[in-house]
Amino acid sequence: MKNKKTLVLGASAKSFRYAHQAILSLVDKGHSVIAIGHDVGEVAGVKIHNKAIPLKNIDTVTLYLNPRNQRDYYNYIIEAKPKRVIFNPGTENPQLYQLLELNNIAFEVACTLVLLATNQY
Repeated sequence: MKNKKTLVLGASAKSFRYAHQAILSLVDKGHSVIAIGHDVGEVAGVKIHNKAIPLKNIDTVTLYLNPRNQRDYYNYIIEAKPKRVIFNPGTENPQLYQLLELNNIAFEVACTLVLLATNQY
């Protein structure tokens, strides 16, 4: 299995959050993780940043932000040129789908936790 460098956008140090569980699972499966969330913290040795940081060689962006909170990150995501963006349940955003299509960035509406658990990540 290949390491897919993943940006978790909407990361949380709160253990009941799906974004938190996704970081744990990504790390457990051997993927390198960059995490950006509202509050700083740490999950499984991954530092959560509370603002955008420079990105390189991102394979996947997995979203845990509602569509309104995604707006601030549209350019950031596109400039990172990920291979794909995953819209987890509750993050579906047709406006961002269009921007991604215009920039030839693949996207899928899926659950990162399910993809990891079923080896489809």
